[in-house]
Amino acid sequence: MKISKLSLVAVLALGMAVPAFASEPATTSDKPAQSTQPAKTEKGEKGDKGYKSDKGDKKDADKKSEGVTVGSMAPQFTLTDTDGKEISLSQFAGKVVVLQWFNPGCPFVVKHYNGASTFNDLNKKYSDKGVVFLAINSGAPGKQGAGKDTNVSAKKDWNIGYPVLLDESGKVGKMYGAQRTPEMFIINKDGTLAYHGAIDDDNSAKGIGKTNYVAKALDEILAGKPVSTPTTKPYGCTVKY
Repeated sequence: MKISKLSLVAVLALGMAVPAFASEPATTSDKPAQSTQPAKTEKGEKGDKGYKSDKGDKKDADKKSEGVTVGSMAPQFTLTDTDGKEISLSQFAGKVVVLQWFNPGCPFVVKHYNGASTFNDLNKKYSDKGVVFLAINSGAPGKQGAGKDTNVSAKKDWNIGYPVLLDESGKVGKMYGAQRTPEMFIINKDGTLAYHGAIDDDNSAKGIGKTNYVAKALDEILAGKPVSTPTTKPYGCTVKY
């Protein structure tokens, strides 16, 4: 009887050890699955983050921009220019005002200053007729083309003869619904918006259009005629809010 009890204990001990031993291969086989999963997730998150950032910025800008329509009153604003001078839209009451959204780092802006002299030519031609030109940079601090020093240099290098206003908060840009650089707004003498859209009909980063929509609109306004093409589709870089 003693021998049989010992034998029974041994058998039971061996039986209990079998599951513990058999579990090891299962643990080993799980390791590859656990090690590959984080790598796959990390790669996916990195790719999604890079993809969503540009798209997300545009969606946010679209959502936050109020915008104005042709025929409505242009929103009033006061901004500081690159010389540290405060300039208000109200001080030009009774005059035609051209607003250009500006970014000296944007190739679509560069082509009209460096490759050509589109804006300087417009200013030279129409300022003598009482038209006021203002450039507005709504780029946030640290974004492309933003910052006082960058815009001071651009104004000097490109011989810009009108104020470049800094709107780093983006408040004015969003009031107008500006989404591109360059994007153009013409305000009539009565304070209403007369034109909104592109500078011309060439939306490439190098070519200059055959039709300058701003010049055409100004000629019509100064002649006392309605603007025949009051809206066009703006082109260029996104405003870096």
